[in-house]
Amino acid sequence: MTDTEALKEKINKKGYKLRSLASALGLTYYGLKLKIENASQFKSEEIKKLCKLLGIENLNEKESIFFKD
Repeated sequence: MTDTEALKEKINKKGYKLRSLASALGLTYYGLKLKIENASQFKSEEIKKLCKLLGIENLNEKESIFFKD
């Protein structure tokens, strides 16, 4: 399960808008929104791209955002 608030905070800090971020990931705005809100799951390649775009390099941070219990 994705930590929605932590991910939104990272997106905002980097100055991304959801539409441009979705485009960079090869997703629609709606598709990205569903994934952020846990209505759909991120694929591993999407997580990898998001981490690169958002500057998430720490494994613990990545796990806390994308694999929250």
